Amino acid sequence: MLHNLYDTLDNKYTEMVNIRRYLHQHPEVSFKEYKTAEYIANFYKNIGVEVRTNVGGNGVVAKIHGDKSGPTVALRADFDALPIQDEKDVPYKSTVPGVMHACGHDGHTATLLVLAKTLHEMKDQLAGNVVLIHQHAEEFAPGGAIAMIEDGCLEGVDVIFGTHLWATTPTGAIEYRVGPIMAAADRFEIKVQGSGGHGAHPHTTKDAIVIGSQLVMNLQQIVSRRVDPIESAVVTLGSFVAENPFNVIADSAKLEGTVRTFSEDVRSQIEVEIERIVKGTCIASDSSYTYAYHRGYPAVVNHKEQTDFLVEVAENVPGVVHVNETAPQMGGEDFAYYLQHVPGSFFFTGAMPVDEANAYPHHHPKFDIDEKAMLIAAKTLGAATLNYLSIEKSEEATV
Repeated sequence: MLHNLYDTLDNKYTEMVNIRRYLHQHPEVSFKEYKTAEYIANFYKNIGVEVRTNVGGNGVVAKIHGDKSGPTVALRADFDALPIQDEKDVPYKSTVPGVMHACGHDGHTATLLVLAKTLHEMKDQLAGNVVLIHQHAEEFAPGGAIAMIEDGCLEGVDVIFGTHLWATTPTGAIEYRVGPIMAAADRFEIKVQGSGGHGAHPHTTKDAIVIGSQLVMNLQQIVSRRVDPIESAVVTLGSFVAENPFNVIADSAKLEGTVRTFSEDVRSQIEVEIERIVKGTCIASDSSYTYAYHRGYPAVVNHKEQTDFLVEVAENVPGVVHVNETAPQMGGEDFAYYLQHVPGSFFFTGAMPVDEANAYPHHHPKFDIDEKAMLIAAKTLGAATLNYLSIEKSEEATV
């Protein structure tokens, strides 16, 4: 059955590429992926697969019913794009000004659609069901996963697998990790309220830029001096705004940043530590502040049994050259929410362009992937699905 899966996917590779390139040319940003969702739904309708639309918003969920009884495997792909101008010089360049697929979600979608079509053609051999979760709004918190779960996308699901095409890892590599593989991603905002005035008379003011600059430095002490060095954490200030003429002392300043953690205890600690430092700094400068901490996605924490299973499967997939344990990534992913509800595993599929000079990182204006990685991803997810259904069925027979 696996050879049939692999051969069929090989024969459908051109279709996979065409789908990916069409989506790349017609990207839509988070929560506005109306035409993309319609495209996905129509694909399933045209091949006769049960499909539900508007799941938790713009989400699409399809279900393949195997002819034999058994468990249900879920596979997930996201399909939103980013507000970035596409700067690549390729025939499939984005046609939408200021919007592009700069993270591979077009490839995720093409991978899952063609894999679903292949599995549907094999449904008479399936001992169980396959749920295809096409998720909107991964790029922008609160994301689409929570709403889709609340709308029932995981009902009856026994296990879930997902992958991310990884453009900075060579094609042919599968990277996995038991436990935390991607970080919790939070955002914070600080507004310092001082007292502005003339640049020639600083003694009559409370300079919000100076106070904000002290905060930038003081906040660096959280990770270096307050967090257990065995734990991993990042506190990054990404924005510092105080719009004033050159000769005016700022009345107020706004700082924004992100926090990345794996431990929930450390996550909570940093949320408290930021305000403690902000409060102390502002008291020392006789100024006031407002502080808001917005929790984004939790850490993606893979389950051991399902990850070990995936590794064993991946080692035998055609096109896979290396199966490597990876270090945790500080990027965030709302696949985390699925793993809080059902066991499963999320892994990276190497997708580095053949010309390494074009291997730009995710969210870069020139981002692209080696499209052959989609075929490897489809084969790996497909093999995991078929093997899981076979194992569960054989265990049931043994009992």
